[in-house]
Amino acid sequence: MGGGRPRSGNRGRLRHVLRCVIRTPRTTGSLVIRTALPSEAAAITELHVRARSTYCPDGLPFADVDWVAAWRGSIERPEAHVLCAVRDGDLVGIASFRTADDAPSDTVHLFQFHVDPDRWRTGIGTALHAACVEQWRADGKRTASLGVHVDNERARAFYARQGWLPAPEIPPVEGDHHLLLRYTVTGE
Repeated sequence: MGGGRPRSGNRGRLRHVLRCVIRTPRTTGSLVIRTALPSEAAAITELHVRARSTYCPDGLPFADVDWVAAWRGSIERPEAHVLCAVRDGDLVGIASFRTADDAPSDTVHLFQFHVDPDRWRTGIGTALHAACVEQWRADGKRTASLGVHVDNERARAFYARQGWLPAPEIPPVEGDHHLLLRYTVTGE
């Protein structure tokens, strides 16, 4: 996935570890980031619902969606990636991304990114985000996008710390409660 030149410093070693984590699950402390399995769709759905419930107090939108089937479909979709963060055998984070159907091939959209609310501020989100970025680099992506709920201040602050910026060229649609953010995928 990466070049063959030696790396120096902690930053290079971290990138190497993350690259290996995606290709072949590796343990970083007790956190493992790996590709999700179709058999995990129900557990992923449970984490998804718990996390989204924190900023949707009136209930989740799209309540009629079969989320287990939707997650299984995302996991099985050949051009999509669904990553799981697992700590001590527990699913603690998920990320789902792919190039949207109408987007340029060098872009990727982060459709879902959730960390178990009981594990917030423990480094899981940062490690999961870094694994996503490493995969985007490996796939030759230059730009990433995501929609974040305007009332989800915690997520907006997290994305800002990771380097995401508002995409002013695409203002929110009236009635939509999401802010579009962009991320520039830089080289190593």
